Amino acid sequence: MGVLDGIRIVEIAGIGPGPFCGMLLADMGAEVILVERAAGKGADMLNLGKHSIVNRGKQSIALDLKDPAAIEAVLRLIEGADALIEGMRPGVMERLGLGPEVCLARNPRLVYGRMTGWGQQGPLAHAAGHDLNYIALSGALWFSGEAGEPPMAPPTLVGDLGGGALYLAMGILAGIINCSTSGVGQVVDAAIVDGSANLMNLLLSAHAAGQQPLQRGRGLLDGAHWARTYACADGLFVSVQALEPQFNTLLFNKLGLGDDQDFKKPYDARLWGALRERLAAVFASQPRQHWVDLLEGSDACFAPVLTPAEALTHPHMAARNVYSRRDGVLQAAPAPRFSATPSGIGTVPTRGEHSAQVLREAGLSEDQIQQLI
Repeated sequence: MGVLDGIRIVEIAGIGPGPFCGMLLADMGAEVILVERAAGKGADMLNLGKHSIVNRGKQSIALDLKDPAAIEAVLRLIEGADALIEGMRPGVMERLGLGPEVCLARNPRLVYGRMTGWGQQGPLAHAAGHDLNYIALSGALWFSGEAGEPPMAPPTLVGDLGGGALYLAMGILAGIINCSTSGVGQVVDAAIVDGSANLMNLLLSAHAAGQQPLQRGRGLLDGAHWARTYACADGLFVSVQALEPQFNTLLFNKLGLGDDQDFKKPYDARLWGALRERLAAVFASQPRQHWVDLLEGSDACFAPVLTPAEALTHPHMAARNVYSRRDGVLQAAPAPRFSATPSGIGTVPTRGEHSAQVLREAGLSEDQIQQLI
């Protein structure tokens, strides 16, 4: 049970943000039927077995989508679905016989979720690409990294997941809500270039206010000495982002720098370079745990930079059960949290584990099922 109990989603197997979107919905209680490629049909690259965290909580059926009978079986599933997720290049679903026109004809209430990098139309719509390319073009990569160095962002987080999967999930849920009153389904065109550009609006607001120049390392959020990561004596790292005056004053006082006149001018950008070097020397003088003991839990806006494995056992993260190991696989708990209908962590299905059960529930005969699986 979960907040989306009673919602049925058909997901056509893919890689990256589409499956992640399906995981988000399954975590919240939706019934997600994952249509995977049959073994030996190019499926291996898309299937990580028990390590496929993005498939947790889903039901898996395995079909050869080049078989017209398999396409008809998927359409039978779509007839009873609230939404569909697909992440193919534009035109692929149409060639399979599962395009929006066909699916909406079978189920006019269907919310047809399309996940791509470049979008369904535009000069680049049919070109290959990946997360880094999409956020490069959208402008979302620009502020990542140090001034004078090539931009670099955490793999997949900004584009595939932040600008892709989350926007697709929001679009699908909005479409389902709309359909509940209008009775009309629709197509959701979730493009990573669109979503990652939309994520820029907060920074663009800061730019319009003169607080975030269009140069890396020059703005309040990426240039100041009190908004950085620093290396410690043991080679580990810490982060500080003491933006407001009361917070950076506390930070400097705790570091023994409160009486230094230069540190009393935290917003003078002319001093940032020199003060970054001074703070770097301070943090490099002690191991990370020293700074944790001194700063963590205060209003100095501090946190150690942890690996996911370290985060598993950090007292705050452990108290909230953010990470756990299931079947030996480290994974994060569902988010956000619901008071009345809490989400749960489902198991990862084997490919085709639920084929017979799901197809039987869709009304196929035993002979038809045996021919398909």
